[in-house]
Amino acid sequence: MAKKKAAKKTATKTAKKKATKKAATKKAATKKAATKKAATKKVTKKKAADATKETPAKKKKAKKATKRSRSKAAANARLKVYWGVFNHAMKRVALYDFNQRKAADKRAKELTDSGKPPHFVMKIKEEIEEK
Repeated sequence: MAKKKAAKKTATKTAKKKATKKAATKKAATKKAATKKAATKKVTKKKAADATKETPAKKKKAKKATKRSRSKAAANARLKVYWGVFNHAMKRVALYDFNQRKAADKRAKELTDSGKPPHFVMKIKEEIEEK
């Protein structure tokens, strides 16, 4: 008797599972169909909107080819790097060669410590005149 009850319970459980699976697949199928319909509606609306615009075709004039003269390539100017001591207004106070960084730092510190606004050191690149 206990075996029959257990067999009935398992049979009903499997039947319920099958029914829920079928329902779920039906729902998924209806969702897919609904999305397909919505997509086709959007496409048809776009086509209808494009048909109503009717823009006249404008003819574009062909541009005449212009002759461009090649300009001479600018000679590469040679640059030399210096250390510059500047005040807070970006005004250059002193100029040192690139290998004299310590002297430039020392000068900036002296000017700052003397009660004037802070001074700082920055690289400067200047052109070298060729003969």
